[in-house]
Amino acid sequence: MVRKSFLLLAGLLFLLAACTSPEPLPPEEEPGVRTVALTVWGAQEDQELLEELFASFQKQYAGQADFAITYQAQSESGCKDALLAELEGGPDVFAFADDQLAALAAAGALAPPEDAAGVRSANLPAAVEAASVDGQLYAYPLTADNGYFLYYNKAYFSEEDLQSFNRLVEAAAKAGKVVTMDWSSAWYVYAFFGNTGLEVGINDDGITNTCTWNSTEGPIRGVDVAQAMLDIAASPGFASRVDTDFLAGVQDGSVAAGVSGVWNAVAVEEAWGENMGAAKLPAFDCAGQSIQMASFSGCKLMGVNAYSPETEWAARLAEWITSENSQARRFAVRGQGPSNIRAAQSSEVQGSPAIAALLAQSEFSQLQRVGGKFWDPVTEFAGNMALGNPGGVPLQEQLDRMVEGVTAR
Repeated sequence: MVRKSFLLLAGLLFLLAACTSPEPLPPEEEPGVRTVALTVWGAQEDQELLEELFASFQKQYAGQADFAITYQAQSESGCKDALLAELEGGPDVFAFADDQLAALAAAGALAPPEDAAGVRSANLPAAVEAASVDGQLYAYPLTADNGYFLYYNKAYFSEEDLQSFNRLVEAAAKAGKVVTMDWSSAWYVYAFFGNTGLEVGINDDGITNTCTWNSTEGPIRGVDVAQAMLDIAASPGFASRVDTDFLAGVQDGSVAAGVSGVWNAVAVEEAWGENMGAAKLPAFDCAGQSIQMASFSGCKLMGVNAYSPETEWAARLAEWITSENSQARRFAVRGQGPSNIRAAQSSEVQGSPAIAALLAQSEFSQLQRVGGKFWDPVTEFAGNMALGNPGGVPLQEQLDRMVEGVTAR
C-alpha cells in the first residue's frame, strides 16, 4: 500500500512539473539576441564604403544582435545644422567636419567615447586635438587630411619655381598656362595672412571673432598683404577659380598648377600621369619679404548622438568605422588620409604624393577655429583683389570694412 501511494505521488509531481514548465521563447526573444536599429549619416561619396563597413561590422558582432543599419547621405559640412534641427530624432552615428565640434558639444549632442585613452593613443595628436574641447574628447577621428597644398605639372616648373608663388605664376604665364587658387573662399585666403603676424580666431564665447588683418603696425601690415595679392592677380599666369574649375583646367590642359586638397588626387593623377607633382605651399612676395603661405587644417570626425536609444552599439559602430583597418580601407578606395597612427604609417599612405605634400604643409597650418561671420567679409575682400580692385577703393578702407564684418557681434 505504501509502495502504491509513493508511485501515485511521484506521478502527480511529474504531471505538475510538466504543466508548469515554461514554454520555449520565440527566437526573437531569446536572451542576448535582439534587433538593433542604427541610422548613420555620411557623405554621399562614402555610401559604398560605409555599406561595406556595415557588413563587416555585422559579421564581427554576429550572434550578439541582429542589426538593421540605415545609411542616409548628409554632407559633413552641413551636419551640425541638420542634426540640431532634429537632435532627438536624428541619426545614431554621423560624420562631420571638426570646426562644428564646439557647437555640437555645447548643445549636448555628443556622447563622448568611453575609451578616451584608447582613442587618443591610436590617433595623431592633431586629430585628437581636433576632436576635443578644453581637453575633453567628444568624437572619434576619421581622417586627418582636410587641408590644402600645391598640385603642379612637372613639365612646366623647376624646383626653384616651387619655392615661390610669384615665380610659379611667372613660369605659367610664359607657358601660356595659369596657376589657380580659389579666392572666393575665405578658407584658402587665410594662406596669405596666416604667417604674417596678423591674427584671426574665435573668442571665448565660441561665436564672435577677433581679427587684426587690417593692422597698420608691425613688420607686415594688412595693406602689404592686400598689395601682394593684387600683384599676383595682375599676372596673366594667375586665375582665381573654384575647385571644380581647377580640376576642369587640369583636364583640358589650361592649368599648370593649383591649390587644392587630397580629394582631387586621383583625378589630377589621371590627367597628368607621371608629370603630377604635389608639394607644400610656396612662399609669396610681401613688403620686400618672402612669406611662407599658411593653411587651415582640419579633420573629419564621427560622432555618437547622445540621444540615441542605442548609444552602446552606436559607439561600437563609430569605433569600427574609424578603426585602423577601416581607415586603411578608406585610403585605398577614397584616397583620404588616415588619422589613425598605424594606418598613416603604412607604405601605401607614405607613398602618396598628395598625403606627403599635406604632411609637409602641416608645419605651417592651423586648425580652422573661426566663427560664422568670418567667411563672407573675407570672400568679398578677396574677390575684389582677384578682380584687381577695379573701383580703386583704398586698400586700408577695404581691410577695415572686412575686419568690421569679421568681428561683428
